Amino acid sequence: MKRLQDKVAIITGGNSGVGAATAELFAKEGAKVVISARRQAQLEEVAAKIEAAGGEVMSVVSDISKPEDAKALVEAVMAKYGRIDVLINNAGVLDSGLKAIDKFTDDDMNRVIDINTKGTMCMLREVTAEMAKTGKGAIVNVASVAGVMGCGGAAYVASKAAIVGVTRHTAMRFAGTGVRCNAICPGNIATPMVAGMKPENMDMDIFGQMMKHNDLKVGMCMPEDVANIILFFASDESRAITGQAIVSDFGSTL
Repeated sequence: MKRLQDKVAIITGGNSGVGAATAELFAKEGAKVVISARRQAQLEEVAAKIEAAGGEVMSVVSDISKPEDAKALVEAVMAKYGRIDVLINNAGVLDSGLKAIDKFTDDDMNRVIDINTKGTMCMLREVTAEMAKTGKGAIVNVASVAGVMGCGGAAYVASKAAIVGVTRHTAMRFAGTGVRCNAICPGNIATPMVAGMKPENMDMDIFGQMMKHNDLKVGMCMPEDVANIILFFASDESRAITGQAIVSDFGSTL
């Protein structure tokens, strides 16, 4: 079933984890996939895999925390395809060590918010301007259960809570126009980014508090689990849904 046949889809953070899994799935579903990230070598690996499977892919090196990069990415896609049907705002970083509100550093806060929040907003600004011209489009912002439940480092929680809020704002702004915006809020995901967290750098105070409010025995999401939900939000099957933030964590925070 080609649920995204011939649709042009931008996926930020498409070099690994959820972004790579989503790009591969979208290509199988018939989309013309545009993947973007800061690391060219990793982008090329994902692109090669998609092409080997018969998919169409374009890779663009971009740092979406820089407004000029977000603008250039969108311009490159418009120059090649003339339209944008789907945007997946997936690029993001973790804070270092789950630092709580009384321990976070300014450098860490600026880095996380620049990429997670400002980067997402810059992409929304550029892409909605194009989608508004055609009166159609599906946007999926990858937030986090941390932005809903507060379970994480303060900087990361703030950055992802902001994404939930701007998702609803964007949906409200374009309600009735054919442009939709939703968010997915995954729990722990088995990705290289999470695997890179070092126990010796963790704030054990906040980790202990998180254990009181989360069932850590519940299994982690795999990137493919998240990609499947993103596909639903991006497809016409969810055309009546906008402004929603869905938690996907196997119920660990219930």
